[in-house]
Amino acid sequence: MLEKLSIRNIVLIDKLDISFERGLCVLTGETGAGKSILLDSLALALGVRADAGLVRVGTEQGSVTAEFSLVPTHPVFSMLGDIEVESGEPLILRRTLSSDGRSRASINDQAVSASLLRTVGEALVEIHGQNAERGLLDARGHRALLDQYARLEKEVVAVGRLYETFQKANENLERALREIEQARVDEDYFRHVVEELTELAPEEGEEEALAVQRSNLMHAEKIAEALRDAEKALAEHGGVENRIRAATRAVERVIEKASGKLDPVLESLERAAIEMAEAQMVINSVAGDLDMDPAGLEVVEERLFALRAAARKHKCEVVDLPKLLDGFAARLRALEEGDREIGSLRAAAAEAREKYVTAAKALSEKRRAAALEMDQAVMVELEPLKLGAAKFTTDVSDLPDANWGPCGFDKVAFLIATNPGSAAGPLIKIASGGELSRFMLALKVVLARAGSAPTLIFDEVDRGVGGATADAVGERLRRLAEDLQVLVVTHSPQVAASGEAHWNIRKAEVNDATVTSVDRLDPAERTEEIARMLSGAIITEEARAAALSLIEG
Repeated sequence: MLEKLSIRNIVLIDKLDISFERGLCVLTGETGAGKSILLDSLALALGVRADAGLVRVGTEQGSVTAEFSLVPTHPVFSMLGDIEVESGEPLILRRTLSSDGRSRASINDQAVSASLLRTVGEALVEIHGQNAERGLLDARGHRALLDQYARLEKEVVAVGRLYETFQKANENLERALREIEQARVDEDYFRHVVEELTELAPEEGEEEALAVQRSNLMHAEKIAEALRDAEKALAEHGGVENRIRAATRAVERVIEKASGKLDPVLESLERAAIEMAEAQMVINSVAGDLDMDPAGLEVVEERLFALRAAARKHKCEVVDLPKLLDGFAARLRALEEGDREIGSLRAAAAEAREKYVTAAKALSEKRRAAALEMDQAVMVELEPLKLGAAKFTTDVSDLPDANWGPCGFDKVAFLIATNPGSAAGPLIKIASGGELSRFMLALKVVLARAGSAPTLIFDEVDRGVGGATADAVGERLRRLAEDLQVLVVTHSPQVAASGEAHWNIRKAEVNDATVTSVDRLDPAERTEEIARMLSGAIITEEARAAALSLIEG
């Protein structure tokens, strides 16, 4: 529950500290006294969007701090595991707002994002303002309210996962169908390319080898002429080999007389003779291997040019032609195997759909059963709210396949008929403003039994009603406050008299400035305030007696 609320420099509030109590807490005051400022301040601490206009004029920043006491098992503590908040300790939400619009949020003095603060705030407090009926008028929220009543959150999550799987399976099937359809359009082209490249049969590294071979063939004549000249030079004047032999014989004639000094000379001459013999052998071998056939050059050039033409046609390098052939061949194989893959994807999509439909049907059955229970519960609450002649119906109908979603295939709408025999219709078309407030209260009482935030705030829920109906509203609020903390801002003396604690909101001039204050009323002050609500500016003894009667009643 909300234990304390501290406000600093927010609109007309300079400094305000309020300690709240359990049960039904009532806040009253003249119109314009600042009740909405109080609610806006609390909403700021709960993470709503910050508005720089809330900062009190003449100050640089304002702040709101809300302190809560919660049971250790409250779900909010699991949300705060990352910031080391201990279960069971007071939970302090704080929001600081600068006049330039910047804001800071913290939980137990640890900085948090505004989104986390808002998530935590929504789990702690529900504020039903004067425009809260719009939530009831919007049928898009009715399914969530029914699920909340029936506690179907786990089932909805499970259906959502199955829907995601179902959608993914459909997407995979549709993508495969598009791809195979496109592939069939290009099938003739694929076959032509595969036949063409298969006939060409490009090999890895072939271009480089052909280029070298072509270069050799183009220069074969010049190479042969050079080799002949080299051979001729070696053979002129009796040949180099003969001259080396003559030199060797000359050295051998005097080698014994040189005391070993000519040994290196003789060895060098021998090596030279060997090298010259090998050189002549290599020249003869290379000359013999030269391909001087012009037809061979033509064949090589034709092959090389064919490979390069194919590469230009397909806008790639010659070295990529083998991979290109493999790629197109794979596409053809995929096309040929496509029917089998499509069949498998169809089966997967059908299986996913069946699982989703089964779970969604089970969820729908639970919703329909819960709707009947909820209708009966709401009708019980409508009788004392002077709406006993009305009929409340939760309509659960099937959506068309195209509108199925992660929450199933149910359309849920709250319908009412305010008079016997009249046709039921949407709340917005049937109920008046006062009736809407009472319908909302009846629904809230029913939904609160299925789980709710520990603190509920109602802003003028009694608007448009009076007399015995206002008495019934107060009684229902008090019943609701048996299990929850309920704060109600009211102009109804009957509702105010139902409270267990009462605060009065006032606006006054202090040091030439308008200031809003909130005071806890003792029993005598409470009687006086309710008397004022009954009689207006002039409080009579009759009004005081009536106020006391309401309180005692």
